[in-house]
Order: sequence, then structure tokens, then C-alpha cells
Amino acid sequence: MVVKISADWGAASARIDRRIFGTFVEHMGRCVYEGIYEPSHPTADEEGFRGDVAELVRELGATVVRYPGGNFVSGYNWEDGIGPKEDRPVRLDAAWHSLETNQVGLHEFFNWSKRVGLEVMEAVNLGTRGIGDAAALLEYCNIEAGTTRAQERRANGAKDPFNIKLWCLGNEMDGPWQIGHKTAHEYGRLAAEAARMMRFIDSSVELVAAGSSNMEMPTFGEWERTVLAHTADLIDHISIHAYYEPKGGDVDSFLASSLNLEAYIREVAKIIDECSPTRRIGISVDEWNVWNQTRWNETDKPRVMTGAWPAHPRLIEDDYTVTDAVVVGSLLITLLRNADRVSMANQAQLVNVIAPIRSEPNGPAWRQTTFFPFQLTSALAHGVAVPTTVHTPTYDTALYGDAPVVDAVVTRDEDRCAVFAVNRDREAAHEVVVELGMAIVSANVQVLTIPENGTQDTINTADDQPVGLEELTCVIDGNTVRFTLPTLSWAAVSATLSKDEM
Repeated sequence: MVVKISADWGAASARIDRRIFGTFVEHMGRCVYEGIYEPSHPTADEEGFRGDVAELVRELGATVVRYPGGNFVSGYNWEDGIGPKEDRPVRLDAAWHSLETNQVGLHEFFNWSKRVGLEVMEAVNLGTRGIGDAAALLEYCNIEAGTTRAQERRANGAKDPFNIKLWCLGNEMDGPWQIGHKTAHEYGRLAAEAARMMRFIDSSVELVAAGSSNMEMPTFGEWERTVLAHTADLIDHISIHAYYEPKGGDVDSFLASSLNLEAYIREVAKIIDECSPTRRIGISVDEWNVWNQTRWNETDKPRVMTGAWPAHPRLIEDDYTVTDAVVVGSLLITLLRNADRVSMANQAQLVNVIAPIRSEPNGPAWRQTTFFPFQLTSALAHGVAVPTTVHTPTYDTALYGDAPVVDAVVTRDEDRCAVFAVNRDREAAHEVVVELGMAIVSANVQVLTIPENGTQDTINTADDQPVGLEELTCVIDGNTVRFTLPTLSWAAVSATLSKDEM
């Protein structure tokens, strides 16, 4: 069967918010220390940040970075990370059973983010702290001068305010694992009061309320309704978090994980429409990725979360396979397809911790397999997401029933068009015809698939990176592009359309 992908130009398209291509840096494991920051590294800059990692971050093409957590933020005192480094305290990080040296704090991270082209999305501690802390942090960051906090920032080296516009009101407060875990009513009241206070200080901020930690939480749905009852008039976004893994070795269901993400987004959108019929609230998928949580919970967590308190231990440094990269590509397709509701999304995390970039102390940094679909999608997906029809065979999955073998989405920015497609078939390649409805001047197809002499479990390591992007042969015929989508693959088509037909 030939798979046909077609763009429906007559239907309403959704503007793609570039914040969909966000990332996440948490003070967890080696994401910050030995990840983005390592003063002794040969490539380190004058502030101690690794130059090789910074180059890969720029290449990745992320737009926003959520910081400093994550579970970490619910026990974090932001004041520990300002002022002279030699005076900063070393603290216990109860969230990840680690020592936090506070050598990277607000100023260092903000300056680094500017250098690599990332907009900071700051999270406030609503676990052990609350309204006063959120207000003080915002004043420190965004008020130009004339107040104690603003003058303190200036004395610490930042004459100009940071002007951070994106703020998360806590993190995963529905989770019993969270420091300061709350009921929906408790969190909703606290988030509303923090939001109100923050808007008193800076009315231009955008606020993200913490939604459910995952769709399987027993309070999912009711949590969102209760939180929105308190905050709908005060916030701009509500979050969802979504992680996927091949549970029990069920690779077929794992490859169809985007069906769960699609259902999650649509259910939250439905709840938003019920609770806020007149005011638009976006969905911030501010944590998403592939993560082997089974291994973490059953093996690594009991080992790491007891005993000594090491500084930046190795935590959840998953080695990503070809299969994982194909799933990441399919999740990106789903985010684009739902661009009418998804206002932001952050792949968690950026370096070492379930990340597209890996690094070793005093050693190399390299691209994991999942780097490539994120990088190319960010580079090509501009403008609008176009309603897309895919005529494809399906296959049966234990978790999600029938799943399409091939999934795809079309984006367009004036005469530039992109098509992102995934082949979930682990046994066969599929011929694909993309019908764009306008004359195609040129087209290029790049694919990530099983490398020569590799398998679906092939990974990239510090010494060997066999998985990357390859160029596929394609045939242009008027309004169509034809190519063969390899077994277990993700591909991106970049096409130039004839301006005469626009």
C-alpha cells in the first residue's frame, strides 16, 4: 500500500508558537554541573560554562529553557545562588538526594541563556515557600531600580533587569513525591494568590499553573478543574507532563506513544474550555520525553536516594536508541498538530539527564539519537501547522488499540513547506506520496533510521555516533513528492512551493 500524505489548505491552520521548541535545565544530576557548567573543561568560557556544550545547544535550536526545576525548585531558596560565589552556601537537595553547591545561580544561568539564545522560563518555589518568595524573586529580576531587591541585583552585577516574562507557579504539586505536595484546592488557592501578587508587581508576566504530573494520576481531570476554578482569570497557561517508555518490552505500544499525548492534550483542552469559556488558556507541555522510569524506580532510585549526599551524581542518563528517536519525532509531530492548543513545550532535559546532549567531565560532548528530530523540526517548522490527512495502514497495540503505521504533519511559512513523517513499522519500508496541492519547485528529504550494520537499539556514544541524519532520494512530480520511508524511521521533507500558485 502506498501511503498518501496530503495538506488541506482549505481548513483552518494553527500558528506555530516557537516556544513549542523549549528545553529544560534542572539542578539535577549532571545537567548543570559537568553538563552546561564545568570551569575546568578545556572549552570553558570566562564564567565556567562549557563551550562545546554551548555550541550543541545553539545547534539544537531550542527557544525557551525552563529553570531551575522540576522537583528541585520545591525546596530551593533562590537567594542561595546570588552574590559572591565564595559566600554561597552548600545545601542538601532533598528532591534528588544530592549536595547543591550553588555555584550556578540566577545571574550565571540568565547570562548563559542569553549567550546561547534561550528565553528563560523561571519557576518559583511553591513547595517550601510561597507568595512572598515569588514576589521577591520577581522584584529582583524585573524591577529596574529603586527598591531593595532591585538594588541588590544591581549590586550583584546586573544593572539592567532580567525582564523574565515566563513564570511557572510551582512544579507537579499533585505528586506525593513533591516537596510541599498539596491538594488541588490548597495548590489552587496558593497559585492564585501568588499569581495575583506577581501581577501587582509586573502586569506583563505570563504565568503557568501546574496541571497534573501525568494522565494516569488518580486526581487527573479533577485537579485541573479545581485549579482552574481558582486561577482561570489569573494565568495564561496550564501545564502537562508526559514521559514514555517501552513498558514490559512492549515496543509496538511504545512507538504509538504519541496517541496518548494526543488524547492528553485534547482532554486538557476540553477541560479548559469548560472552565474558561471566554478566556484563552494555553497548554504548556513543559516536561516531555522518552524516559525509562521503570529502571529508575526499580534499580537506580533505591541506590541513589539513600546513603551519602554526593554533588551532581549521575542520574537518569538514558542512552537513547534509534527507536527512542523515532518516538521523539512522533511526539514532535503531535505537538505541531495541536499547535492551536499547545502554547509551549519543553523537552526534558537539555544535557545528560534524559537529554539530547551528553557530556563527560574534561571530555567530549555529543549528540544523542534524539537530538536530530528535535533539531531538524525546530529548524524547519515555521509559520502554521496545516491540517493533514494520512492514508496509511494501521497495526494493533496492547495499550492504544489500532495505531497508524505512518503519521505526519505539514507546516508552511509562505513558500516554504515542511512535512514531518514517522514510520512505526519495524519490519518494512513504505512508499510515501506527499500531495501539497501546489507546484513544487524543489524538495529535500532527510531521514533518521537504523544505520548500516545497526539495529533498532543502536545508540550514539562518546566514541562512536553511527546514528544521524541521511539524505533520501525523492522524486518531484508537479504537486507531489515521492520517496520511500525506511523501516523504523523519522523523516523531514523541506519543499519550496511555486509562488505563482499562491
